[in-house]
Amino acid sequence: MNIIYEDDSILVCYKPAGVATQTKNIGQQDMVSLLNNYLAEKGEKPTIRVVHRLDQPVEGIMVFAKSQEAANKLTKQITDHVFTKKYYAIISRESFPDEGELVDYLVKDNRTNLSKIVRDNDPRAKKAVLKYKVVDQWDDRKLLDIDLFTGRHHQIRIQLACRTAPIIGDVKYGGASTGHSLALCSHHIGFKHPVTGEEMGFDVTPQGEDFKDSRIAG
Repeated sequence: MNIIYEDDSILVCYKPAGVATQTKNIGQQDMVSLLNNYLAEKGEKPTIRVVHRLDQPVEGIMVFAKSQEAANKLTKQITDHVFTKKYYAIISRESFPDEGELVDYLVKDNRTNLSKIVRDNDPRAKKAVLKYKVVDQWDDRKLLDIDLFTGRHHQIRIQLACRTAPIIGDVKYGGASTGHSLALCSHHIGFKHPVTGEEMGFDVTPQGEDFKDSRIAG
């Protein structure tokens, strides 16, 4: 268990690719059960609460609350767009612009668990916004540093895929299979501590195989 920061109110940790944030599947480990077990082993109450999520195939940094009050305050920061999230993603499209802002309207298909782009006048649509910059490139690959402003279902994945730039390894959205995990990592989160109000920021280095050829590899 890679715990990066912990106090009485919050717990910041690295989620490996392949582990769900929270699941109802009996017998399948998820971050909530792993962290609750970690707290129980220390003699603390297993009170982990989910504030935000990462898709199961995505790696990266997460914060969990250890009380309902902390969870409520962190959730409000996300709703008010003062909780910052940054991601690294690798695509394999050489002609992709070096920076930009992507704005789309998304609908989640609950039957397939996929998201799709729709018109802005669709009553089901949710606005999705991100900004990105290319920070490295090698062979036919580009490494994007992404500021995520809205946390829609599969947002980064579908917004890139619909521009014929799917993330490496994202076979659900047309990406090339590499035999490795999806090349998407939540590398930074920033927020105000739910009790003290202190500005906090945390970073991780991607561990996925496809990141190892990049300049950000540890």
